Amino acid sequence: MRNNNPLALSIAAFAFTGLLAGCTGMSPGTGKAFTGMRVTSSAFGDNGVIPADHAGDCGGKNVSLPVAWSNLPARTKSVAVLVLDPDGAAGLGVSHWVAYNIAAERGELKAGEGQAGSNFNFTMGPNVAGAPAYRGVCPPVGDRPHHYVVTVIATDLAPGSLPAGLARDALLAALKGHALGGQSVVGLYSR
Repeated sequence: MRNNNPLALSIAAFAFTGLLAGCTGMSPGTGKAFTGMRVTSSAFGDNGVIPADHAGDCGGKNVSLPVAWSNLPARTKSVAVLVLDPDGAAGLGVSHWVAYNIAAERGELKAGEGQAGSNFNFTMGPNVAGAPAYRGVCPPVGDRPHHYVVTVIATDLAPGSLPAGLARDALLAALKGHALGGQSVVGLYSR
C-alpha cells in the first residue's frame, strides 16, 4: 500500500537522513562532522569485547579499563567516570567503578589507575562491593554477554570539589545542576 501522506514521508526522510548521518559521522542537515564529546577505550571498540585482563576474580587480572575523552563542552573543569553493568543484578544494574574529581585536561584514565590504594589525584567512590576501586567485569557463568557502559560526565566543578565516598547514586545527585554533558562507550563480556 502506497503512503501519500506528506508528513509521514517527511518524517521518514528525516529519519533516513539521521540514519545516514550516524553512519557517516555527519551531523544531519549540516554536512559537517560531529564535534561533540567523544569517549573511547583503547581496550575495546564500541560494542566490542572487553579483554579478560579487565575481568574480576573470575579469571581476570582486575585491571581497570582505560578510558579517554575529548571535545568536552565549554566550561568543563572536571569529569566523572562511571562503569555500570545494566544487565547485572537481574536487570537492576551493578556499579563497577565510580571515579570523579578528575581534571578535565587529563584526557584519560590509563589502564590500572582504578586499583585500590592508587593515588592518581582523583577520587573513587564505592563499587558494588563497597570498595573505593575498580571492580572487574564478571557476569554469571552461562549469561549472555553483559553490556558494560563506560560513561564520562563533564562538569563545571573544579577537581577536588566533591567529597570522598560518594557512591554512584550520590554522585549523580551531587552532579545535578553541574553536569555539562556526557557520553558513553559500551563493552561486552561473558564467561
